[in-house]
Amino acid sequence: MASPATHILNREAIPEQRGALIIPNRFSFHDLLLLEKILGNRSLVYLVEENAATDPHLAAHLEREDVTALVFTRSAESAKALQGALESHLDTEDLVVYVPGLSLTRQGSLTSVPAETLEFILSAGVPTVPLFIDYLRETRLSIERLADTDLIWFSFGALLEGAAVSLDNYRENLLLAGEAAFNQRPVLEMHLSRALLEGLKHNALSSRVIDGLDEGQMRFDKLLAVAIAVSKVIRQATRKDRVGIILPPGRAGIVANLAVLFAGKIPVNLNFTGAKEAVESCIRQADLDHFISVDAFARKVQRFPWPPNKQITFLERLIPRMKLRILYWFALSKILSSGALASLLGIPARGGDKEAVLLFTSGSSGEPKGVPLSHRNLLANVNQFGARLNLGVEDRLLACLPLFHSFGSTVTLWYPIIEGVTMITYPSPLEAGKLAQLVKHYKVSLLLATPTFLRGYLRKAEPKQLASAKLVVTGAEKLPRKVAEEFEKKFGKPVLEGYGLTETSPVTNVNLPDPDPDPADPGLPILPNARPGSVGQMLPGVTVRISDPDSGEHLPLRKSGMIWLRGANIFKGYLDKPELTREVIAEDGWFKTGDIGRMDADGFLYIEGRLSRFSKIAGEMVPHETIEAAISKELGLDTEQERKIAVVGIPDESKGETLVLLSATDDLDVTQLRYKLLESGMTNLWIPKKIVKIDPIPVLASGKLDIKACETAARRG
Repeated sequence: MASPATHILNREAIPEQRGALIIPNRFSFHDLLLLEKILGNRSLVYLVEENAATDPHLAAHLEREDVTALVFTRSAESAKALQGALESHLDTEDLVVYVPGLSLTRQGSLTSVPAETLEFILSAGVPTVPLFIDYLRETRLSIERLADTDLIWFSFGALLEGAAVSLDNYRENLLLAGEAAFNQRPVLEMHLSRALLEGLKHNALSSRVIDGLDEGQMRFDKLLAVAIAVSKVIRQATRKDRVGIILPPGRAGIVANLAVLFAGKIPVNLNFTGAKEAVESCIRQADLDHFISVDAFARKVQRFPWPPNKQITFLERLIPRMKLRILYWFALSKILSSGALASLLGIPARGGDKEAVLLFTSGSSGEPKGVPLSHRNLLANVNQFGARLNLGVEDRLLACLPLFHSFGSTVTLWYPIIEGVTMITYPSPLEAGKLAQLVKHYKVSLLLATPTFLRGYLRKAEPKQLASAKLVVTGAEKLPRKVAEEFEKKFGKPVLEGYGLTETSPVTNVNLPDPDPDPADPGLPILPNARPGSVGQMLPGVTVRISDPDSGEHLPLRKSGMIWLRGANIFKGYLDKPELTREVIAEDGWFKTGDIGRMDADGFLYIEGRLSRFSKIAGEMVPHETIEAAISKELGLDTEQERKIAVVGIPDESKGETLVLLSATDDLDVTQLRYKLLESGMTNLWIPKKIVKIDPIPVLASGKLDIKACETAARRG
């Protein structure tokens, strides 16, 4: 087999006339040989930790007479000696390369170096260059051919000097180097429709869609033929660029989305649980004049502002009349290669930054905002998420999250089709009893939910029903610790919290189980892949920075502040809202999430609150969720099961904002509550001055607090 192609990024970060310490995120014997070739004109010295497990080939290389190796131990006494040895070599313009010891971690991890080792080495304070080594074949999509993926990137981060040499700065610049490497992946330029077509053909016989309502199954080859046949009708039905889809998860919803894309148009899955005004706003913003649904669903969701029937393609009326055309496309798709079939359908090879799908934010804090996600955004996120999960064709995924939700769209629709994971669909995530039956019957591997839906499993599912689940991943809202603890206690499955936003396609972080110990070497250190209370480590290709919410000053990663994200999965801006776009997207592509948080030493991100859930009172940032927790504790409320209170801020002329407590509890006296909170140590500034009775507390279908409705209630009260 030919040697992998090696690409070098930001080589200029290495100083030419002086020495520097290079700290890679990983380092194999093969990496050493490549680095020696890349830096062949420089004198290299290797830094090795004493007694660290090392690859035998690499260890043999370091023992050669013509190789210089520095050996250190991690202790307070040896720190000064390490600093002196490093400075001595750097003074002679040597490049010192740290050689990490062997450790265990999961596929797609960003580093194999323990944080405590990094911090010790960086304490020497010498000029340091982070190095991100990325092997594409290890995290490639299954549709990428090996010939196209046998690539390696050596991506150097910025040179750190003086006071800038710290663990936070090293990690931040390593993430930037990783982002630069990830952005080079050829698949990011691919067209989403082409990727889906490749996935359907590649897994034609091994993967399928199983409808949990009637147990009907559709193999991927049949799904492809039906979607192509329907796409021909959709192409003729409208001249508009976008097509509305009003369907829950299921075979019809999957066919509709594929058909719209194969027709060369953009799917817009509409929130059929939303308020009439919000839905009408989405239809207007997306400029829709044609929709796809089924009769049974139209009868069931009568509150939805349905357009005239002449503007709707009803799939169960259409598909039975197309048997011959479906058979024709089934046969043709078997004969033709994916490239030839794509050419026949007019599917471009490249999509890049063009709009692929249009989603809308939930509208929890205002009118829904259109979020156009590009082909690059979605393929990046499928790759990022898939690289960490590492599921195969033998695995099965429960697809019950709404298709209008970014989590449901990317993770339970595009991802399984491209990667060939069989989907068990069900139209509602709320029927936990039925879902648990499906998990057991079909041996589901991946269970995706929100904390609201996990509570349903706690009430209605039995432990044996979820026995097959390898991973239970939650997102969309903060995971209450009590829910996580009760779920693990009952089912023996840890709940792995992730994080993402519609604007990030959506996943940027996820906790995952630690790898199993190596039976051949049980002493190998295991790097953590999960940390309770966090939303996990960054996915490949996503980088983060923290800033002061008021001044915008760049802060160290371990200080709490506004979270900014950048990566190939981040959207370019809101639909027809340039002012709003400028508020959240910086010129250099950084996205302002609106969430407050920090990162710990091991790279786990902690979300401490939404900026919209803070009030600025007398110059101080006041966190609503912290106050809610304190009030719930004083009142003995079980907020893990049902939301009974909410704190919101409304304008106040003298102090900027004032806090209002919305309550669904009876006989709550503001004066008594005030005394209780003061006695508990809460500052006067944080105590709500007014209580407004409202039952129930407004929440969205996802379980998130409906901030807009809460603020309206607070003002009226």
